[in-house]
Amino acid sequence: MKILVVEDEESKRLTLLEDLIQNGHAVQAVPDASRALDVLEREGIDVVITDLKLPGTDGLELMRAIKEEIAPSTEVIIMTAFGTIPLAVEAIKNGALDFVTKPFDNHQLLPLLERIENKMARKDPSRESLPVKEYLEIEKSVTGNSPSLRHLKHLVRICSESDANVLLCGETGTGKDLVASVIHKQSRRHSHPFVKVNCAVFPEALIENELFGHERGAFTGADQRRRGRIELASHGTLYLDDVDDIPVKEQVKLLRVIEEKVCEPVGSTTPIHCDVRIIASTKVDLTQKIADCSFREDLFYRLKVLEIHLPPLREHLEDIPLLADHLLSRITEDSQVALTDEIISRLKSYQWPGNVRELSHKLEQAYITGRGELSPASFDFSASALEPFNGSPGSFKSTMDRTERELLRRALEETKGNKTVAANKLGMKPSTFRDKLRKHGLD
Repeated sequence: MKILVVEDEESKRLTLLEDLIQNGHAVQAVPDASRALDVLEREGIDVVITDLKLPGTDGLELMRAIKEEIAPSTEVIIMTAFGTIPLAVEAIKNGALDFVTKPFDNHQLLPLLERIENKMARKDPSRESLPVKEYLEIEKSVTGNSPSLRHLKHLVRICSESDANVLLCGETGTGKDLVASVIHKQSRRHSHPFVKVNCAVFPEALIENELFGHERGAFTGADQRRRGRIELASHGTLYLDDVDDIPVKEQVKLLRVIEEKVCEPVGSTTPIHCDVRIIASTKVDLTQKIADCSFREDLFYRLKVLEIHLPPLREHLEDIPLLADHLLSRITEDSQVALTDEIISRLKSYQWPGNVRELSHKLEQAYITGRGELSPASFDFSASALEPFNGSPGSFKSTMDRTERELLRRALEETKGNKTVAANKLGMKPSTFRDKLRKHGLD
């Protein structure tokens, strides 16, 4: 490939030039954006590797000129210091392929260049727009016409057309799993595996083995090789649900997967190539986790190249009629069940702390208890809906269930979604707490 290195630091420029030439590439190196533009206007360049901070025109402006004016098909890799990672992420949103953080070993660039060569060889279709029928699939999968849902669908389309990592943010029950699945199904990786890892489920001692796998004999009981979820997702999508629950030690290894496209199973010293696209989700504020040193800032920026905030249901109550119809068609297997104006009015009067998942559970509960019919009385969310204890086991159980659910919801809210802390707050074992969350549709 024909590569142009743009780096004002002479020693780094020369070592990059030499190392890339030794790996069989045709390489030129210049110290600033002005001379880089001269080269790009004279001849075709496949890849530009540029520092973000340059004298005069910076790397971000250079990248924009390349992508918007001179050579849109030329791939751009950004070199950046740790403190300017947000700018590098912004560059990726505007067309750069990836970034590497200084200081770095020059050989870290080789997997990126290999990806570009492979893409050029097969004339990668990922740059083409989604066909109309695939846009319609997104419309069908994400139900709602409110401004916030239309914006969400727009972002899903952008993520489906890209191969960049995605961070999904939103409260419990807002549909992060659904959005992750839709992005994968509409991406160029759709024919390869979609592997989900619920990071909150695995204890700290087991998450490494779950993600990376292990070699035979790696530890007592490891009588055969086991492939990790990352390896199983090869060429497809790895979905990390509750990514904030991954311990910092394993976050370092995950960062290597993203930067170098390799991972090492437990008990192995031989890296395995792993070409995966990562979609991660969280219900907590990761910037707060970064502040208390429980989440790595560099990993955060690697995951949020593209970011989607899923709105809570209380912020788009106008979508409830469409959502309720859609959910009921699944619950009743397309049987015709009427949603009266009074029922819709009651559904829209509630704030839905459990979001769409809670709405689904409530509709299913009303359908089952109503023996296939829906009654407005099943959707009474007023304080008077709490039944007074009259000695019947059903009334007592109903009241206790409501109380238990409210305690769980408040504990999650007060701990900003940290399940372990919330469980301790209520004096429960984490496993018991998670079981109860699933019972009440709050997981």
